Amino acid sequence: MRTRMEIPMRMGMARAAAGHLRLALTAGALVVALLGVAACTGTAPGGPTATGPAPTVTGAPTGAATSVPPTAPAQVPDVLRFTGTTLTGAAFDAAQFAGKPVVLWFWAPWCATCASQAWTVAEIAPKYRDTVPIVGVAGLGEQRAMKEFVTEFDLAGTIQVDDRKGVLWKRFKVTEQSIFVIVDRTGKVVHQGFLDGEALSARVAALAGA
Repeated sequence: MRTRMEIPMRMGMARAAAGHLRLALTAGALVVALLGVAACTGTAPGGPTATGPAPTVTGAPTGAATSVPPTAPAQVPDVLRFTGTTLTGAAFDAAQFAGKPVVLWFWAPWCATCASQAWTVAEIAPKYRDTVPIVGVAGLGEQRAMKEFVTEFDLAGTIQVDDRKGVLWKRFKVTEQSIFVIVDRTGKVVHQGFLDGEALSARVAALAGA
């Protein structure tokens, strides 16, 4: 037989158990709700929050080959539409200088003025070979004398066209020596006449920097 004191004690224990059960159910419901929110936002509780739009990938993938349009060749001006043969026997085509300034030097092997200018040409021609090429046009003499002139004044590093027949001299209306014909990068003749060493150096330097 239960005593009067056991009944109240058992009832109190039942109430406590029920209270614990309610707390557990409430906590479980809260966890479920948080998980539901996380599922909607795409992030777990406590993790980083993504803000703003997703990054947009533009351009070609890294390492992908890109095509570069080819550069159109420079149009050959009329003044450079001529060919010839150098004193070394190589074929020469003035069209190779299209798009860049060029200096044509008309000289003769027996000309004292040409000899004085030869030192300047030999000095500056290698420096400006790729920017303002200087091309000698030898005439009014024998080939042997022309070659000796080139050797004596160290002009072997520059192009020297053999024009013993005077074809280019007539084409450019050269009637005396030494004459410089300067053509700018557009194909326009900007000087035709005599130049001393200092003036020639200044002209070529200016063309190289233009």
